[in-house]
Amino acid sequence: MRTSKAMTAAIYARVSTEDQKYEMQLHELKAYAARMGWQIVEYVEKASSGKLRPVFERLLSDARLRKFDVVLVWKIDRFARSTKQFLDSVLALDNYGIRFIAVTQNIDTDQQNPMGKFLMHILAAVAELERSIIVDRVRAGVAEAKRQGKHCGRPARVFPRDQAAKLRAAGWSWRAMERKLGIPQATLRLALKNSPKPGRKPAKTGVQKVSRKRPR
Repeated sequence: MRTSKAMTAAIYARVSTEDQKYEMQLHELKAYAARMGWQIVEYVEKASSGKLRPVFERLLSDARLRKFDVVLVWKIDRFARSTKQFLDSVLALDNYGIRFIAVTQNIDTDQQNPMGKFLMHILAAVAELERSIIVDRVRAGVAEAKRQGKHCGRPARVFPRDQAAKLRAAGWSWRAMERKLGIPQATLRLALKNSPKPGRKPAKTGVQKVSRKRPR
């Protein structure tokens, strides 16, 4: 970490619409950096919408290259749009050795400060908890879908299985069949393994009726 006089702060400001003004955010962020004696570089996101935030992505890219030492934001909702995005981004900055400060909310991840270390431990724990919850929800959803008989995973490939069976019966190799049909060998093997053999009727299932002769 550089000395405080040589530190560079990236100030990030964001507004969601053209009607909103970001000057107030910049004013407070610049004033904070001036009090700390830090040089500044501005990242201003104007009228961001949807998932397109090119300035934010550039900020993270520059952080990865250590072009500054600390990121200053007005409030965390100006920096991230969701709890997950906030946690992932702040933890990424910490991994790059970049400090994060939300100047109006007294949030500071300075690792030289005991409270900053404590905050990072909490954020890491919350991020891990959220990931675990998401995994559990996905597993529960998949289990329920399977219980209802729905297909999970990649959609099944559609191709002429009868033609593949005929080629195989004619002595074609799996590699040659793959080239002709454009289907991976593993998919062909699995499809023909699960298909009934040519000329054979599928096995009957269920209870079969047994005829009995009446005694004379």
